[in-house]
Amino acid sequence: MKPFLLIETGDPLPHLRRHGGFGHWIRVAAGLHGREVRSARVLDGEPLPDARGLAGVLVSGSGAMVTERLDWSERTADWLREAADAGLPLFGICYGHQLLAHALGGAVDYNPRGREMGTVELSLAGTAADDPLFSGLPGTLPAHATHLQTVLAPPPGATVLARSALDDCQAFRWGESTWGVQFHPEFSAGMMRGYIQARADALAREGHCHHSLLKAVRPAPLARRVLRRFVHQARRRAHQGA
Repeated sequence: MKPFLLIETGDPLPHLRRHGGFGHWIRVAAGLHGREVRSARVLDGEPLPDARGLAGVLVSGSGAMVTERLDWSERTADWLREAADAGLPLFGICYGHQLLAHALGGAVDYNPRGREMGTVELSLAGTAADDPLFSGLPGTLPAHATHLQTVLAPPPGATVLARSALDDCQAFRWGESTWGVQFHPEFSAGMMRGYIQARADALAREGHCHHSLLKAVRPAPLARRVLRRFVHQARRRAHQGA
């Protein structure tokens, strides 16, 4: 079976790195064995492989901003655009979600509604009912989120699948096999609490109570199910194409 590629665009907060890097978090949450994955730390300049040898691609979050147009980020966007056009299954998380939107012609910038952080309530769009990753899920479900930038306009032809109170594009699908999610399906409740605690001062300056956000954190298993469904879909496509 072809391997999955984990594109690492950033690292967790220092005090959470004892749990591994983002690539490890995503791999474990996705139910992938170490033998099934390759990784590319594009933020360190590692090259991306030939997309034709992959079952699917997962793109991590990052502390960087898509609007910085960093060299490694723009090179990755070019690679993702070609991979999406070729029909390779892609799944972007947070920064990865925004980078996919940027690569495919969408608009990314700071969210005019401000920072979104904590366990948020996703509202699924009617289009989610026919989506392979979201179909059959409840109309509202919890998910973990932490971001300042967002997809202000999805790529042309994309379908928005989910929203939240502060973000009108929590998830989108482009074509048949490219998905982006603003939320973090790889986060555990403990990881989410760690991010809230680390941002306590910034949250206070913005008028938010981090204690209230901590109390509101709860498990988000259905968000993780979306990630695992992507792996299932990509495996099935790879098997059919073998």
